[in-house]
Amino acid sequence: MRVEQANHPLIAHKLTYLRDKRTDSPTFRRLAEELVTLLAYEATREVRVEPFEIETPVGPTTGIKLSSPKPLVVPILRAGLGMLEGMVRLLPSAEVGFLGMQRNEETFEAITYANRLPDDLSGRQCYVLDPMLATGGTLAMAIRYLVERGADDITAVTLLCAPEGIKALEDSLVDIDVPITLVTGAVDDHLNDDGYIVPGLGDAGDRLYGVV
Repeated sequence: MRVEQANHPLIAHKLTYLRDKRTDSPTFRRLAEELVTLLAYEATREVRVEPFEIETPVGPTTGIKLSSPKPLVVPILRAGLGMLEGMVRLLPSAEVGFLGMQRNEETFEAITYANRLPDDLSGRQCYVLDPMLATGGTLAMAIRYLVERGADDITAVTLLCAPEGIKALEDSLVDIDVPITLVTGAVDDHLNDDGYIVPGLGDAGDRLYGVV
């Protein structure tokens, strides 16, 4: 698994305000969307393309277009929804599938409660969206699920990671033989006893949509 921490002053700037507990939900949603677009630029450096012949007003030339099948963007519900708009702004022609997963707050294990994905993902390049890589269970389960359906290249995009989450993800996917890349805005210090990233930004879902 390749880990890429995006290094840009605008990313650090937006993360600062996302972390601030005084930032309200509407502002948090806007900042998360803007940050994901910046991260998506890094995450899509190796998106698959093919030559495309066009005519400019002056003459013919060869450009590129996204290859078929188109990339599949998979936000993990519910917090991943807050990242979707920022991602499809850069990849408007991508298809979108959904995975509903949540963490058991006592065992920290992930469970799946919803699935809106194509049955066959053979040859598909997938981008998984999940704001936080904390214990790693949710993201590992999602990636394994996509690989089992045939996905052959997976990039996970997160706002923040914990070192423990990265290690757990690497360990749990050691038997996966497809390319896996993790693109993140920051790698924080550690997880606390409750499984939250420190310093982190709190519960991303609650801060995006309010406590439910």
